Amino acid sequence: MSRIGKQPINIPEGVEVKLEEGSKIVVQGPKGTIERFLRPEISVKIQSQQVFVSPNENSLKAKAFHGLFRTLIANDIQGVVQGWQKTLEIAGVGYRAKMEGENLVLEVGFSHPVTIKPPTEIEFKVEGNNRIIISGIRKDKVGEIAAKIRAVRPPEPYKGKGIHYLGETIRRKEGKRAGAASA
Repeated sequence: MSRIGKQPINIPEGVEVKLEEGSKIVVQGPKGTIERFLRPEISVKIQSQQVFVSPNENSLKAKAFHGLFRTLIANDIQGVVQGWQKTLEIAGVGYRAKMEGENLVLEVGFSHPVTIKPPTEIEFKVEGNNRIIISGIRKDKVGEIAAKIRAVRPPEPYKGKGIHYLGETIRRKEGKRAGAASA
């Protein structure tokens, strides 16, 4: 049995968790609503402001989904209360980001600016010219959009130019040396 899956999830004040049709869990809070479909191997019980996740069978698949769904439900509860956010930084001469309405516009060394439209439940914010904050209530969507924005111009190893996560260390390479060619 999963050590993480065995732990109950506490439901904070102002959050409502409902089980609908036996296979869908709905989490409502001050920031929004998240619906998640459950696997048939997993069962969920809601008792006295706590959520309990348990496997229906004793298979490897059920054991794998046990801890996963406990974590997903806990992330959903935290998302509707506090929200999730990722911060990206842009490094490079002339590289910048700006907002045009709700859209994020990146100028990162291409002949044209790259425009990214936010999906539902996701919000972009730009601080200065080089810091992008992606926020939303679903942790997986925030991470996915952050990865897509980073993939527009990933950091290169020689000068470190590109888009990277805040606090991410970029392994740097030395480059060519003039002394190596005279052998």
